[in-house]
Amino acid sequence: MPLGYLCLVLHAHLPFVRHPEYDDFLEEDWLYEAITETYIPLLEVFESLERDGVNWRVTMSITPTLAAMLSDPLLQFRYVRHIDNLIALSVKEIERTRWQPEFHGLAQMYHDRFTRAKDVFVKQYGNNLLHGFRRFFEAGKLELITSGATHGFLPLMNVNRNAVRAQVELGAREFHRHFGRRPQGMWLPECGFIPGVDEAMRDSGIRYFFTDTHAVLFAEPRPKFGIYAPIVCPGTGVAALARDTESSKQVWSAIEGYPGDYQYRDFYRDVGFDLDYEYLRPHLHQNGIRSHLGMKYFKITGLTDHKHPYEPRAALNKAADHAGNFMFNREKQVEWLSGALDGRPALIVAPYDAELYGHWWFEGPDWINFLLRKLHYDQQTIKTITVPEYLDRFPKIQISQPGLSSWGYKGYCEVWLEGSNDWIYPHLHEDADRMVEMSQRFTQPNPLERRALNQAARELLLAQSSDWAFILKTGTMVEYAKQRTTTHVLNFNHLYEQLKHNQIDEPWLSEVERRHNLFPDIDYRLYA
Repeated sequence: MPLGYLCLVLHAHLPFVRHPEYDDFLEEDWLYEAITETYIPLLEVFESLERDGVNWRVTMSITPTLAAMLSDPLLQFRYVRHIDNLIALSVKEIERTRWQPEFHGLAQMYHDRFTRAKDVFVKQYGNNLLHGFRRFFEAGKLELITSGATHGFLPLMNVNRNAVRAQVELGAREFHRHFGRRPQGMWLPECGFIPGVDEAMRDSGIRYFFTDTHAVLFAEPRPKFGIYAPIVCPGTGVAALARDTESSKQVWSAIEGYPGDYQYRDFYRDVGFDLDYEYLRPHLHQNGIRSHLGMKYFKITGLTDHKHPYEPRAALNKAADHAGNFMFNREKQVEWLSGALDGRPALIVAPYDAELYGHWWFEGPDWINFLLRKLHYDQQTIKTITVPEYLDRFPKIQISQPGLSSWGYKGYCEVWLEGSNDWIYPHLHEDADRMVEMSQRFTQPNPLERRALNQAARELLLAQSSDWAFILKTGTMVEYAKQRTTTHVLNFNHLYEQLKHNQIDEPWLSEVERRHNLFPDIDYRLYA
């Protein structure tokens, strides 16, 4: 038996961004970039590990909003259009750089990557990447888990327990719809926990969840094994697992983290901003705004504006070195812990945003590939594991109450509740109360009323997304976040008044249903 286990967790999430009312919408690029740079590369890593007989385990959340977009025919069509545009640009770049050897090979690399991405997306997975993730899930290697329906920050929704339960239960139902069975685990949105949320998870059949370090480290009573073993919430039996700060710091830290190495690709030096505007114009959005196009020719180089050309082989070697360093540190970590846990193998929980790997950190999927191979072939001290496997092997777990927490700045609610975004919560709380009121009032609605009630639930859920408050706080795409919040609140209130006065505007309702069409099986009675 190994001295310890590593639970590598990738949180894959994007807010629901779908605008059929426009032929071309800038913010939809969030999804398309993640497909090309993160989700397809990860699936290819998993494919290569399976092909080579590597025994591996990874845990991955796929949030309901992300699953809704990946399975949406309109967005699937638009992704193919998007990747075709990048393929056309890369062909032009191969020609433009033919006398620039430091860039010509890179242009060819991007052309190969874009062409391969289209083949994987269209031919291998039939335009729906969920099929790929489901295959590895069913094989027992990839542990898929769910999240809140629209990634609502649960500690600030706790004034209305029905709203919390709706986020949790709908997250579980959507997971079942996409992956064929109910989830065992849940990624709490923003790792936001408050006592009572575990009751909603228990009622939805959730067995475990992830939270931030201090939620478990300062649980009551204090856990005997700290953050290196799960605890279970009293009264519900739902297990809580905490983020390991040491392993997280090696990736996340702006000072010590691997992604900042000078050999790695510079995310910010993109041809969308570097090249002549008229040359790029056919490949930009219809509004003509410059944006990232995914072709980046420079490495980080250092704290300088003078960047050197990117060297893929040097970066790949560095990713291998960093994977070896990470494995070595985890080996030493579990060796040190082995004498303090009464013979119980330590569980190191290392969670990250999935989009870090490939999108922000171009070499991230290669790092994961190297790490999982090294863990399999090069040592026996630490092995990868999923949480259900760990819970089955070590069923004796301390009962302890985790506290209020998140993985945001300072560890609590400040990111999602401060001067830039506090205006949204009176609307969200009032609308949650109104949703409960309607769900209890309309016990036998006619078909049109049922449609309006279900759409009201969608609008409330979309308004509750933690992403809008986060964007308002960080100051990026602020107008879009404001517009999305106000649109969903206004739509909800309009539906509420129509239902209240029995004056449903069916053509308007149809248009709102067309635009905000996620969760086709939603049932407003979740709020009852």
